[in-house]
Amino acid sequence: MRPLRGIAFKLGSVLIFIVMSAMIKATADHVPAGEAVFFRSFFAIPVIVAWLAWRRELATGFRAAHPMGHVWRGFAGTCAMGLGFAGLGYLPLPEVTAIGYAAPLLTVIFAAMFLGEDVRLFRMSCVALGLTGVLLVLSPRLTVLSGAQTDHAQAFGAMLVLGSAVFAALAQVFVRKLVGTEKTAAIVFWFSVTATGLSLITLPFGWVWPTPWEATLLVGAGLMGGVGQILLTSSYREADASLVAPFDYASMIFALLIGYFVFQEVPTLTMLGGAALVVTAGILIIWREHRLGLERARQRKSMPPGP
Repeated sequence: MRPLRGIAFKLGSVLIFIVMSAMIKATADHVPAGEAVFFRSFFAIPVIVAWLAWRRELATGFRAAHPMGHVWRGFAGTCAMGLGFAGLGYLPLPEVTAIGYAAPLLTVIFAAMFLGEDVRLFRMSCVALGLTGVLLVLSPRLTVLSGAQTDHAQAFGAMLVLGSAVFAALAQVFVRKLVGTEKTAAIVFWFSVTATGLSLITLPFGWVWPTPWEATLLVGAGLMGGVGQILLTSSYREADASLVAPFDYASMIFALLIGYFVFQEVPTLTMLGGAALVVTAGILIIWREHRLGLERARQRKSMPPGP
């Protein structure tokens, strides 16, 4: 284990994914979300294939023991990506990032519902705290919560991003099922392939011919998405998940900086307060899982050897 390298890879992946989102956002006024999903997925494939070839894992990456599992994971992940990309056209980048933090919280709920995982009071309390933060971020966008006349387009965008978080959480549930039979390389590769195929379904619904600058941004987003996925996977090879997972929340810092300097987006105190609650809840869950992992390891060590 090389923890410092793992942290560096994780931070690199977080930064790349935020820059990728900013590139998609810069095209969102003209390019439909389904078309953006195609570019993001298709141009990530050669990067992933080159990485698998370099690691001599091509055979592993191409092998799918349960193809339908990859299809369902791809469907949920593609919906999450498409809704998130659509939301970028309506909301500031930091706000999209903050609402997206609902995904790991919802994963806890869905894992209990669909996988039968044991979720105790501490984790559920953290989930409740985090979802309260999400509602706080959403509140200015929704008339039912704010009691004021709000921009309906932004309210629609908030619902798109929240839907993205729901599908992202479902995708994580499918991934948890896949890891029992599939290698990480196969999960990474087949998601890009599946997302590329599914995005083509939106072709009849208004794809446009991008300008040269938009095409450059979209292709760049795809290539960066592939690199980001590689760095993310590598971070978990180099260090424990409990160590690198909290660095996901560095994305808020990057989103605030890019939003302010590139898109002239000034965050509100409400958004920052809600994001702080969500980040706190996420870190508490990660900390608790780390403590439980240590406890289980001690229990295994204390057990007498078998006959």
